[in-house]
Amino acid sequence: MSEQRMKAVVGSRNPVKVRAVAKALAMYYPNAEIDCQGIDAPSQVPEQPMTSQQTRDGAVNRLRYCQQQQTADFYAAIEGGVDMFEDGPATFAYVAIANQQQLSVGRGANMPLPPSVYQALEQGEELGPLMDKLFNTQNIKQKGGAIGLLTNGLATREDNYVHAMLLALVQFAHPSLYQQ
Repeated sequence: MSEQRMKAVVGSRNPVKVRAVAKALAMYYPNAEIDCQGIDAPSQVPEQPMTSQQTRDGAVNRLRYCQQQQTADFYAAIEGGVDMFEDGPATFAYVAIANQQQLSVGRGANMPLPPSVYQALEQGEELGPLMDKLFNTQNIKQKGGAIGLLTNGLATREDNYVHAMLLALVQFAHPSLYQQ
């Protein structure tokens, strides 16, 4: 197969999110030269989404903004959020990826949050800065994230994003199976 060029626009300049999209696309399209760029895209949800629906909406809103701004082979967005679940509070991310024809939305795994952290989030704090205070780190949201800190480095925010993006991309790998 000949080398192909692909352009992907990500609805964030956060290097963790841009790298996650680039890595997932590179796994599905190993022969492609992928140009993956992040742009500032508004989520139109609170800075710290506190429900699954807000988090999903944030990812889709960022992706739709990218589609309006640039022409690309793929558009992607990742929104991290928190919610209260049956087993307690947790953080997770929604991922959205699209080409000109279709949109696929997926979700990363839940990571349980300490009750004190969730309570601070309910008071209006944001997860990244809160974790920086708790663990005496700086700008952790552009590094391993809360996931990296709470798992003692065994998992990272980027790992979770890549995995979620790989699962969302199945619709592009097997389009005939997903056509309505």
